[in-house]
Amino acid sequence: MSEAGPSAAAIQSRRAIVVALIVGCAFFMEGLDSTMIAVSIPAMAKSLRQSPLRLNLVIATYLLSLAVFIPVSGWIADRLGARVVFCSAIAIFTTGSALCGIAPNLPLLLAMRVIQGFGGAMMTPVGRLILLRSFPRSDLVTAMNWMTIPAMIGPTAGPIIAGIVTTWFSWRAIFFLNLPIGILGLVLALHLFENFRAPAPTRFDLRGFVISGLGLALFEVAIENLGRPILPGALGAAFFPAALAILALYGWHARHCPDPVLDLTLFRIRTFRIGTVTGGFCRIGLDAAPFLLPLLFQVGFGMSAIQSGLLTFSSSVGAMAVRTLAGPLLRLFGFRRLLAGTAFLAAIVTAACGLLRADTPVWLTVALVLLSGCVRSVQYLALNTVSYADMPGPLLSKGTSVAGVAQQVARGFGVAVGAALLAVIAGPTKVNVGDFRLAFFLVGLIPLIAAFGFLRLTPTDGATVSGHIQPQHRAKAA
Repeated sequence: MSEAGPSAAAIQSRRAIVVALIVGCAFFMEGLDSTMIAVSIPAMAKSLRQSPLRLNLVIATYLLSLAVFIPVSGWIADRLGARVVFCSAIAIFTTGSALCGIAPNLPLLLAMRVIQGFGGAMMTPVGRLILLRSFPRSDLVTAMNWMTIPAMIGPTAGPIIAGIVTTWFSWRAIFFLNLPIGILGLVLALHLFENFRAPAPTRFDLRGFVISGLGLALFEVAIENLGRPILPGALGAAFFPAALAILALYGWHARHCPDPVLDLTLFRIRTFRIGTVTGGFCRIGLDAAPFLLPLLFQVGFGMSAIQSGLLTFSSSVGAMAVRTLAGPLLRLFGFRRLLAGTAFLAAIVTAACGLLRADTPVWLTVALVLLSGCVRSVQYLALNTVSYADMPGPLLSKGTSVAGVAQQVARGFGVAVGAALLAVIAGPTKVNVGDFRLAFFLVGLIPLIAAFGFLRLTPTDGATVSGHIQPQHRAKAA
């Protein structure tokens, strides 16, 4: 009598995990890269004989490239195939990263960051698109769950790795760390991913691409200037109304174009609208806290960069620890209650960070940061999933482009809001622990407000994805 092989469900589940982890590696590289560079800027400035303020352009240039090219990621994936674009994006991002490591001067370094940003703009939205098209909606939570883990580890591990590598080796070495990850991801993706392609790709909206790219680029400059001032005050402030005017022009264009590069009609889908707009607002608060915490530890408490990095890495431990509970929690509470509840918890945890002091026991600090990682992990999983829960399959590529832009803007605003609040509270005097306390309290209000926005979801929204069954339906089933 022959032994039965693994069931089709078990094979599908293992494939979901592997594909999700490969996609997650792309998010890991992108998150690792952005946080490592922020730590290494002083060393880079000294090596290239530039001021640290001028080296902020290394971060801003990459973010500008992302903002400009994310809108076209969905169209390119439909035209060439998702696997081809994803693998090409990893190759471009990894090559751009290596070229950054050997750049002899600032202009060439900035040019390589533009190339790297182009790869990043294709890599993460198309990776998410591959997940959405690889599995039925009922398996989406599992896939997103595994993808979220490396995506959260990257930004929190970045400061630790950058501190060690920059101190013991060179700032150039941080750009070479992406090479083994990128090569491994490229090889696995070529063998395991399907090359999803739209049957009849639409005509490219060149005019919309130019308008949206210009508007988003100006908006990104304005956001970056708010958090890391590069331009004079009056000029920097003028970028916001200019960007909004150009984006309003794009809104008019999108209403009159049959296939706009960013399809704004997707916001008519309630789950996508709330997951993207309300979720983007919540992300601002969630992303501001990880920016403020290392500053509190280093500037407020006088810790070293490595000590601070080890403490903030606790959030990644929390994210991994809660992974097995995220799916059952979503089935138990559904999107509406889970999103609202975790947003409320995020507000409490963020405000609690403002109560930390230099003499707070280490175990209590670690527990609080670990809890924040748990809450953020569940919140991000739900947000990444609900946006596509009710979206028709043919619209997924457009959806990932629009959502990618929204997440990029929210991430930039999170850091900018945290930096701006701290600067306004401190004023001309040196930043002290009390300034951080008020900043954390104010940042905590953002997810609290978003919690009420999540209540606009109905209890059954996204039920196909979450597996949530209402109590009355459970009784009937029994």
